[in-house]
Amino acid sequence: MMWTRLTAKSERKLAKQICTVVLDHFEKQYSRELGDAWNTVRDILTSPSCWQYAVLLNRFNYSFELEKDLHLKGYHTLFQGSLPYYPKSMKCYLSRTPNRMPSERHQVGNLKKYYLLNAASLLPVLALELRDGEKVLDMCAAPGGKSIALLQCAYPGYFHCNEYDSLRFRWLRQTLESFIPHPLVNVIKVSELDGREVGDAQPETFDKVLVDAPCSNDRSWLFSSDPQRAAYRINQRRKLPILQTELLRSAIKALRPGGLLVYSTCTLSKAENQDVINEILNSYNNIVPMDIKEIARTCSQDFTFAPTGQEHGLLVIPDKGKAWGPMYVAKLKKSWTM
Repeated sequence: MMWTRLTAKSERKLAKQICTVVLDHFEKQYSRELGDAWNTVRDILTSPSCWQYAVLLNRFNYSFELEKDLHLKGYHTLFQGSLPYYPKSMKCYLSRTPNRMPSERHQVGNLKKYYLLNAASLLPVLALELRDGEKVLDMCAAPGGKSIALLQCAYPGYFHCNEYDSLRFRWLRQTLESFIPHPLVNVIKVSELDGREVGDAQPETFDKVLVDAPCSNDRSWLFSSDPQRAAYRINQRRKLPILQTELLRSAIKALRPGGLLVYSTCTLSKAENQDVINEILNSYNNIVPMDIKEIARTCSQDFTFAPTGQEHGLLVIPDKGKAWGPMYVAKLKKSWTM
């Protein structure tokens, strides 16, 4: 099996200039919100050669030889500690070096053996605690990594994967086709709806809802090549919390009483993370936060978490040797009484 330290994509990122407009904006915001931790986070985010990639095995096309090879290469399993919820069917391997396996090509009729991802992306999936037979909604599903990960955990009775952006929607469909066998595809609905309308269309339908919301995406944004476009996005960034809150309100409508909702982003921004959750908690008396601090206690060997300012969630911040994140996760429950 061929291994590379950097993919062509990573090399292209290295060749690009870091957008100083974005970096200056982050310096002002994140040095205030993260304090001294921002210095290390900045160093990792601006150095793609330090980025790490986890290997999520596909249980629908399991390869013993692949797993053996990962062991030989020094990879170890994610979550070697005991999590409250960690299905045996989910197998994810990490390397403490920036080695990256080559991505598998999409081939019609052939299932891929593994999915490459930021390991922190699995935290929202595990927080959802999916069980066999449940009805689950992935409201903003593209490119499909978390949908694939959810299906490594359990066999849902009904799985609705939604993506509003047309280009990303096609990406989502291809991802599902690459990893999921046809019998299971029959319980999956793939739609291109505005997530803000799903709650009205399917009220109190789902046992579990994942809102992996559109966000600033700090990693990719730093390498925006057009300063004018970057300045425009900084201005538009102020509107993202409004969209994120509206998506959460729709998700709450779609969630049955007693159901669980997980909200996640891949940004460090307090306005898009903690402030959005606080707005929801202040607006509803039947939505309560769930304590997920046990995840941080159990996963500290693999992830670094922001030490402060996370009353109702967790924020994974990139660190040396643990270059995962950013990834914010909050878990909410819809109670039976209003």
